[in-house]
Amino acid sequence: MQDTMLMTKDDLVKKAQAEMASKYADASWSLKERVALTCRILFDGGHDSGLAGQITARADEPGTYYTQQLGLGFDEITTSNLLKVDEHLTVLEGERMANPANRFHSWIYRARPEVKCIVHTHPLHAAALSMLEVPLEVSHMDNCTLYGDVAFLEKWPGIPVGNEEGRIISEALQDKRAILLAHHGMLVAAESVEMACLLALQFERTAKMQLLAMAAGQIKPLDGALGQEAHDWILTPKRSEVGFAYYARKALKHHGDVLS
Repeated sequence: MQDTMLMTKDDLVKKAQAEMASKYADASWSLKERVALTCRILFDGGHDSGLAGQITARADEPGTYYTQQLGLGFDEITTSNLLKVDEHLTVLEGERMANPANRFHSWIYRARPEVKCIVHTHPLHAAALSMLEVPLEVSHMDNCTLYGDVAFLEKWPGIPVGNEEGRIISEALQDKRAILLAHHGMLVAAESVEMACLLALQFERTAKMQLLAMAAGQIKPLDGALGQEAHDWILTPKRSEVGFAYYARKALKHHGDVLS
């Protein structure tokens, strides 16, 4: 047996990641189940804002994705009432219509082929921070999943139902996984539903911590190299799956209908 007390941090990180990959099985939920669970998880996490906000995930066919239907809150989403739409928001499966604001998701999916899930919400603290026209500051270890990975759109382009808003938001996001939209809310674009869900939860917590810290004094920045190290350590596909599974178990205790 290797003496871990003599190993470098880099070797210990690699060892832990390898062990995590071997001891935790891949999630068994379907794509629609993961989207529905994300809606309930984010509802419980304070992301509810009436009918505002959208969660989308790429479907199998190019240019199509799943999302919730307009008129339902996050706490009402189930696998059976999700919609499948194309990038023009034409409903391919399901009833009624998608939120017209989903149009800017189509622009992001076109620009970022690696993105598999987008979460856009107006949670209280992120929305409050957006009113100040200041960027999100990542200055705590727990929030480093977002370190160096958050863009900022400092001017509100208006309601995001037009193509112009889609172009502005997708260009402002650039290659980042998250963005704070001034006078609007937050958005996460990630490589999996699990990662997008966890980043959205952490975004709101980061905004809350920032507002609390700003009220008490001046926020001190993290060391850049250490912030990036923490980002890369926490934000891995397997770690995202394990974290998502925890929140899914919590949600299923209170939302027994979500997988119906």
